[in-house]
Amino acid sequence: MEGRLVRADDAPGPTLVLRLDQLPQGALALGGELARLRHALVGTAHAGIGKIALYGPAGPGRLDYRFVQALPSGGFDFRAGCGHSLLACVVADGRPGPVTVRSVTTGDTVLCEREPGRGAYTLSFLRPPTAPGTLPTGRPLDLLDGVPVSLVRYGNPYVFVDARHLPEEGLRGRLEGLRAHAARLLGHPPHSALPKIAAFAAGRDGIDVRALTVGGWHPRLALTGAAALAAAGALDGTVVPPVDGEVRTPGGTVTVSTGPDRVRVHHKRAELLERLVLPWRVHATA
Repeated sequence: MEGRLVRADDAPGPTLVLRLDQLPQGALALGGELARLRHALVGTAHAGIGKIALYGPAGPGRLDYRFVQALPSGGFDFRAGCGHSLLACVVADGRPGPVTVRSVTTGDTVLCEREPGRGAYTLSFLRPPTAPGTLPTGRPLDLLDGVPVSLVRYGNPYVFVDARHLPEEGLRGRLEGLRAHAARLLGHPPHSALPKIAAFAAGRDGIDVRALTVGGWHPRLALTGAAALAAAGALDGTVVPPVDGEVRTPGGTVTVSTGPDRVRVHHKRAELLERLVLPWRVHATA
């Protein structure tokens, strides 16, 4: 079986991309087989892969995509989404025109379009920020351990918190604690990959964001995090101010825009790093 390693700019690491039609029926239920694939990269330059994406054609100009988050514990989370891995599938597939991707994991539909002359993509999440379900608790503001936050489900479930309510020392630990509170509120295990969490600081000259990912700080901001941040800013009563244009992160800027029917994340790039021949062994089918 051939796998492809694709690295999206701003992502914590590359994505192992696999075509669904190369996998046997029931394979998605077999975490042990995915662990075997992950183990096949041990001793290579791509050991410790954290993201696995599976995709297949779904009609002209359309792809279906499933994301699997490999956890530091050795297990897998099958419920999260990843915009950078979604883009990795588009790049691995190599279609030149606009591609509409259905994220089977999260239910999102994302239009990926090449930007003229830039070698980059704009990804449009085709759902109004005001659509039912964007606020999973039904409230624009919740209190977690006494801290006002906004819980938003757009691309992924996210927790946004104003940095003014957080300590400068021990910031990561405080965010991890709030994320665990939010996980219980939303029905996720406290140590799962969901929800994601990010702290922001808004000023007259824009907004700064720092986000956690699985295993530590995100080098910039997840693509779904950028979309969720913009969606939160489009809703009345959330802790997030309106967001349009560049968002500053420790690793650089991310550009977003919001319309009545979608949120766009601009100037995203990804490249094919390597083609790999991987083992696949099936013990059972579902």
